[in-house]
Amino acid sequence: MNNFIQNKIMPPMMKFLNTRAVTEIKNGMIYPIPFIIIGSVFLILGQLPFQAGQDFMNKIKLGPLFLQINNASFGIMALLAVFGIAYAWVRDAGYEGVPAGLTGVIVHILLQPDTIHQVTSVTDPTKTSTAFQVGGVIDRAWLGGKGMVLSIIVGLLVGWIYTGFMRRNITIKMPEQVPENVAASFTSLVPAGAIITMAGVVHGITTIGFNTTFIELVYKWIQTPLQHVTDGPVGVFVIAFMPVFIWWFGVHGATIIGGIMGPLLQANSADNAPLYKAGHLSLSNGAHIVTQSFMDQYLTVTGSGLTIGLVIFLLVSAKSVQGKTLGRMEIGPAVFNINEPILFGLPIVLNPILAIPFILAPLISGILTYLVIYLGIIPPFNGAYVPWTTPAVLSGYLVGGWQGMVWQIIILAVTTVLYWPFAKAYDNILLKEEAETEAGINAAE
Repeated sequence: MNNFIQNKIMPPMMKFLNTRAVTEIKNGMIYPIPFIIIGSVFLILGQLPFQAGQDFMNKIKLGPLFLQINNASFGIMALLAVFGIAYAWVRDAGYEGVPAGLTGVIVHILLQPDTIHQVTSVTDPTKTSTAFQVGGVIDRAWLGGKGMVLSIIVGLLVGWIYTGFMRRNITIKMPEQVPENVAASFTSLVPAGAIITMAGVVHGITTIGFNTTFIELVYKWIQTPLQHVTDGPVGVFVIAFMPVFIWWFGVHGATIIGGIMGPLLQANSADNAPLYKAGHLSLSNGAHIVTQSFMDQYLTVTGSGLTIGLVIFLLVSAKSVQGKTLGRMEIGPAVFNINEPILFGLPIVLNPILAIPFILAPLISGILTYLVIYLGIIPPFNGAYVPWTTPAVLSGYLVGGWQGMVWQIIILAVTTVLYWPFAKAYDNILLKEEAETEAGINAAE
């Protein structure tokens, strides 16, 4: 079975995951993360998860200020992403990537509508109307989660086309007497101009021919269906099963699957954030269940496979020297959701006994977490992006308030019970091997 998976399933899977497009999506999506984290901090500060604190923030007028900081950072994640993807593609091809990134930002904005049709009453902010049209504006919604799929499309195409121009030397060559920095700025003129012109043609076709914009078409026909699939059982299975399945073969599954699914999960998070800010975070108002927090704080908390239960066993009940040693070594990293020492040291990788809880733990957590949110037992997650190294319990509180914290504790307890018998069985094997090794050494002496 192992040979079949390694020889027939893994090669084509890894070939796809190592394609240029997937690689640059993963590389490019790294750049928005610091700003998403900054925005998430101010989202939590601007909408504290306990009423007394929130009332105080509103009283001293800091709540709206913090939410504006969130809007200016987390709220423009699509622009940051398109810059990052286009930049990464051109940089990895050996050229200056900043002009390509800026070109991607321009194209992204170009393909958006420049009007909004829903306005809010000045006298009563709860009332809105679609009877008016405001022109000369950029709808902030397209700069955030709603624009993420367009960011991927534009980022990849801009990076590919820009690199093609550079490789074929289709650029403006300045005389040697021209300063290098000035000459470099003119180098991007032809590829950037051609790309922006092509984007203008696309915008003209969609607005004149179809009375819509390209970003609206992408959102309706591509992003919405993908987010819908991600936000259901299929999405839960993919982000719960695939990372640990790939990890079991020694490949960093969380990075690979996170790089592919991350833009959609972050788009779901971005949709939840304004609902949380408005105090309307519920499934009935369109909130998503499966977000970045769903994966980071409930499927990979304490490390891929939710291995804290295994670490606790090794720390308090292991009888083998190897088990005890690894338990002491891993408890510190596990607090910060790092478990590579135990994945490769015990190991879990290619271990048929520990594979069972390693694969089942995130699946059980994913299914149960989906159900408790779907049934209204705990609220959807607030959209804040909490760094994956944030310790358990604290991270649960930051993304889901006290309900999210309590549920995270329950999940860790359930998965600890799941790991225990398998950890004990494997520890007995290690103990037997150590006894045989010691007996062999004594016999040799």
